[in-house]
Formats: sequence, C-alpha cells, structure tokens
Amino acid sequence: MYSRNQNRPPRSPSNMQRKIGEEIPSDKRRRIGSERMVGQENEMKIKIAELNEAISNLRMTISSLEEKIAKEESDKLEAVERYRKEKEARNEAEQMNVSLTTELEKVSNAKSAAEQKAIDNENRCERLQEYNDSLHQCNSRLQSNLETANKAHTQLEKEKSSAVENLSYVRGTNKALQEQLASLKASQDEATKAKDMLAIELKCLRDELKQIRDDRDRQLGQVQSLTGEVAKYKEYTGKSSEQLGTLTAKTSALEEVCTSQRQQIDMLQQQLNAEKEKLKMTDLLHSETRTVFEDQKRIICQLRERLEEKEQQLNEGESLRKKLHNTILELKGNIRVFCRVRPLLPDDGPAADMVVSFPSSTEALGRGVELAQSGQKYSFTFDKVFDHKASQEHVFTEISQLVQSALDGYKIFLVSQALKDQGWKYTMQASVLEIYNETIRDLLSPTENPGKKYNIVHDANGKNTHVPELTIIDVSGADEISTLLQKAAQSRSVGRTQMNEQSSRSHFVFTLRISGINENTEQQVQGVLNLIDLAGSERLSKSGATGDRLNETKAINKSLSCLSDVIFALAKKEDHVPFRNSKLTTLLQPCLGGDSKTLMFVNISPDPSSTGESLCSLRFAARVNSCEIGIPRRQTSAKFSDSRLSYG
Repeated sequence: MYSRNQNRPPRSPSNMQRKIGEEIPSDKRRRIGSERMVGQENEMKIKIAELNEAISNLRMTISSLEEKIAKEESDKLEAVERYRKEKEARNEAEQMNVSLTTELEKVSNAKSAAEQKAIDNENRCERLQEYNDSLHQCNSRLQSNLETANKAHTQLEKEKSSAVENLSYVRGTNKALQEQLASLKASQDEATKAKDMLAIELKCLRDELKQIRDDRDRQLGQVQSLTGEVAKYKEYTGKSSEQLGTLTAKTSALEEVCTSQRQQIDMLQQQLNAEKEKLKMTDLLHSETRTVFEDQKRIICQLRERLEEKEQQLNEGESLRKKLHNTILELKGNIRVFCRVRPLLPDDGPAADMVVSFPSSTEALGRGVELAQSGQKYSFTFDKVFDHKASQEHVFTEISQLVQSALDGYKIFLVSQALKDQGWKYTMQASVLEIYNETIRDLLSPTENPGKKYNIVHDANGKNTHVPELTIIDVSGADEISTLLQKAAQSRSVGRTQMNEQSSRSHFVFTLRISGINENTEQQVQGVLNLIDLAGSERLSKSGATGDRLNETKAINKSLSCLSDVIFALAKKEDHVPFRNSKLTTLLQPCLGGDSKTLMFVNISPDPSSTGESLCSLRFAARVNSCEIGIPRRQTSAKFSDSRLSYG
C-alpha cells in the first residue's frame, strides 16, 4: 500500500477545483467540495499515518544500515589487520622458508651423519647386547656364587661356633691341666726337698750312730781294760775291798751307760728304718708324679696341636668371611643410602600419617617411601628405609656390617661400635673437628685459639687426607669416646633461629682410626671410621636469620650446594669433580671419590609443613644413591707401624 501511494502522482488542488467548477453548480460544487475536502482530509490523515509508519520503517532501516556500515567498517579494519598480519606472516614464512632451506641442507647432512651413526649404534647395540648377555650370565654366576658363599658362610659360622666352643673347652681343659701340672710340680718340689732333708737327716743319724758305736766300743774297751785291771789287781796286788767297790761301782755305771747307749742305738736304728721307708715312699711318689707329668705333657702337646689346627681353621674361616662380607657389600653398593622417618610427635596433626607412606609391594618392602605433596605422590627407593616405629637397635643392627668392614681394614664413613674380634688386638685414635664458615676448628684443643688456621692436606693419589696439628687422643673404649663426643658437643657452634632453639651452625666430623694386629698370624690392618653430621640447609624465609646467623646460613647452604655439585658430577661420571669448591667437599673427597665405603642417612619429617624440605632431601638422597665410586681396598701390612690419625 505504501509503495503504491509512493508511485501515484500527486494531485493538484487547483486542477480539481477547476474541473468541479466547470461541471457542477456552485451549491453542489460547494457541498461536493466540502465532502471532497473531508475525504481528502481523511485520505491525508491516512497518508500521514502511512508516511509516519514509513518514516519509522526508514529509521529502523537506517539504524540497521548504520549497524551494517559499522560492522562492515570493523570488518574492513579487521580485514586490513589480517592482511597486514598475513603480509608479515608471509614475510616471516619467506624468511622461515629460507632458514628451513638452510636447515634442510643441514638436516640432510645430519641425516647422512645420523644414518652412519645409526649404523654405528646398531653395531654398538649388538656389542652391548652381547655384553649385556655376558653381564646377565656373570650376574647369574655371581648370584649362584653368592648363594654358595652364603651357604659356605653359614656353614663356616656354624663351624666357627663349634670351633670356638671346642677352643673354649680345650682352653679350659688346658688351664685345668696347667693348674694340675703346677700343683704336681709343687708337690714334686716339696717331695724333693723332703727327700733331701731326709737324706741329710739320715746322714746325720748315721754319723751320730757311728759316733755312738765308737763311744760304745771305746767304753767296752775301757770296761774290759778295767775288768782286766780288777782281775790283775785281785790277782797280784790284792787290793782292798774299798777299791774293789769303787771299781765295781764304776763298772756298773759304765754298764748302765752302755745299756742306755744300746737303747739309743736301737731307737736310732728304728728311726733309720722309718726314714728308709719314707725315702722309698718318696721315690715311689716321685716316680708316679713323673709318670703323670709325662702323660700331662703329652696331653698338653696334643691339645696345643689341636689348638693350632683350630686357630688355623678360624683364621682361614675369618679370611673367607671377610672376603664374602666385602663381596656382599660391594654387590649392595659402596655408596649406600638409608632413609629414616622421624617418629610422630604429640603436636603433629592427624594429617601427618597421610604425608609419608610406605609401599607394601615385594620389591619396595623395607626399601621404598612415598611422600604426598599438593595431591601428588612422589616415590623413592633406597637401600633401606626405616619407618617412624624403627628403634635405635634396629638401625645399629643394619649398620653393623659396615662397622665390621672398618675392623677388616677399610675406610668407613659412619659411627663406631665396640671393638672385639677373635684373635685381634686393636688400638684407636680419635679426633673431632667442625667446619664453621669455611673454617676448620679443633673441638678437642686444650686451649682456645679461634684465630688458628688448619689446612687439609691430600697425598699424591688423593686417597688419604689429614689435617696437620689437629688434636689426636688415644682411646680404649666406648666410655672414653662418649666423653670426647660430649666435650666436642659443648664446643660446637650452635645458635638460635626462628625454627630451632639450638640450631647447629657447622658441619661436625668425628674420626676414629683403628689399627689392629692379629696375635696369631701377625697380620695388621688399618681402618678409619668417620661420623659426619651435616648442618641442615635453611630457608631464610623460615629461619629469619640476620647478622652472624645470616653469614652462617650462607656458608652452610654454599657448602651443601658444592656437595650437590660433586654428587651431580659423580652421577654423570664427569672427568672433573669439583671437590675443592668448599672445605666440606675437600674433606669428604676420600669417602666420595676414593676406595672407601660410605653410608648416608637422610632424615625426613612427617609434618605436613615440612614436605618441601623433605622432598628436596629425598631427591638429593636419590642422586647420591645413583653414584658409583671406586672399589674399596683393605689397608693391611706385614709390619706394624705407629701411625697417627688421618682422614681417608
């Protein structure tokens, strides 16, 4: 409708009035004109409404057109921007095409080299496969040898136990026989002394008897001469009866003396016979004692031969045990890592049980630990893992094998235990130092000299290290060592931080040098046992260290960072290992790069607030566990020399 009215030509009022005036009279013309005017007015109203509607439609159309124009303008701008970007991309693509062409040439060359390298790798892979097969065979042989060695070790332990029991019995019997022999020798000496005394007494009695017999014969001669004189006097002189009575009295007295002497002679003869019987009994007892002595001497010789045989068997078994023990530890690894989880404390929340867990699979049982952080679990495997319920006795039992290696003549970096072994005699020397702010301090020095400087000296091979002028003390037992450790702990540098009331501000190193000699074989060994307590790394945001504590924290973190660099270099088998970057790594060079056996304990906390530190510690321990060092060697000698303490 709107379109038709638009196309219709407009009517002119003058023409319409002219036509009406010509055809109709004036009244009618007026009436008709008014009617027409009304009709035109209505028509005009309709047209006005139509025009208003058309205007609103046009306005809407204009608005939509303006929107379309604005959209087209924005599309144009976007198209221009896209064109610009496409142009830049085309330029970049052309440049990339040039670079890719160059790179393609390089890749082609690299491809040729890679193909050649692939051929070499295939050959190397074949050789590695052959080597791997040989390693598997060697491993199988080692496993079988290890099982055989374990069985032999068990059998030798049983034989050793029985031999020790037999040796104890033989020594007890030998001691009893020695005591019996000493008693018999004492009895023999007493019998010999009694025999000599009886012989002397018999000689005296014989001399006395001879003297008495001589006196008797002399007195008999006197009696006979007196009797003859009496008879002579009676016959020739006829002396008086008074003289005769006197002579008779003398004769009676002489006869009484003679009778008493006869009785004394009889008594002496009886004593002589009794002494002869005693002498015979003494000779018989002496003969029996000599027979028993010969029997005991023969038994002692037999026991000594058996004792020497058993001691030789013990020495052979001990040598085999040491060899098997060292082989087992070498198979386990010369750098071993143990992990221990701190026991739960009363103020630890219930979430502490969820932070650290221990896998129960066969492969990871007793060797695996899992740490949960931010909803993610991190798994680690070490040589041994002690949970929060493990006791000190359990830990010491596990490390006792390394302590035995120190007695066998190896260098061990761990804590010592009592020194007792069959047939061995040990002497020990101890020293304690700390590394504080990259400075070595002697913790056993009798005088305080904080300005004194100590240097670390290596030998030509770098396998033995010592600190000149360091205080060295001879010790003989655990009590003396405990006293030294208490004294050193009192001198160690400690300080207060926001995390700990007493925080270690230095690295603590206790060294015990063991020199042993076998009294039976005269073999000598020298072993070194070290206990190293590293100060823990600190985060300044938690410790709040300032001033001296800040310098101490920097020194501790630097030395631990240097230790981490050394571990990385060893793990990657690099030619250069930066041992000299800090005093700590310089001192630890024999245990990390030498022929020693090293055990590292990493201690972690189940506290959820310490998971970050625990994770860093576990990762560092895993890197240490991946390192390999040289094969450990015993330090033995044929002649004993009094050597002072040294590191390595």
